[in-house]
Amino acid sequence: MAMINLSRDIHSLTEFKHNTTEFLQQIKQTKQPLVLTVNGKAELIVQDAESYQELLDAAELVETLKGIKLGLEQMQQGKGKKAEDFFNELFDKLDSSQ
Repeated sequence: MAMINLSRDIHSLTEFKHNTTEFLQQIKQTKQPLVLTVNGKAELIVQDAESYQELLDAAELVETLKGIKLGLEQMQQGKGKKAEDFFNELFDKLDSSQ
């Protein structure tokens, strides 16, 4: 995703309301979000659904990678259990609860 184009991608909310169709066409064509301002301050971001889903997918991947990194760090510190030990304990608990 490219950087926001300051002359193309930042507009007032009022301008967006008056030219919604044109701005929606721009968003679909460029795949870039629009920054909408109120009283000169950035207040809203408008983007197409496909780009938003890509952003959500990327955020989920980052969270997954953070979890993997944490697990590897804990393993290197000698924390945690071997998978075999964990599953043996889990199955023993399941067997004893029946």
